[in-house]
Amino acid sequence: MAKVIIKDLAKSLPKRSRISEKRVVNREGKVVAIPTVDSNSPHFSSDLHRLFQRNVAKARRENKRRFGSPDRVSEKA
Repeated sequence: MAKVIIKDLAKSLPKRSRISEKRVVNREGKVVAIPTVDSNSPHFSSDLHRLFQRNVAKARRENKRRFGSPDRVSEKA
């Protein structure tokens, strides 16, 4: 028998992040998006933590693509 759980979904949704992206042109002429965090936000620490997690995930994906391992470069490289 399936268990029925009644829960208010509005309370379980995460608060909207205050991370915004600014688009700038780099030296090569490409448009890149730079994530920014509002330092006066009451949720500054959680926004900074979320941005850090996103950066680590991106670095791990890039390492996996380049070197075959998300953690570190092998001794052969």
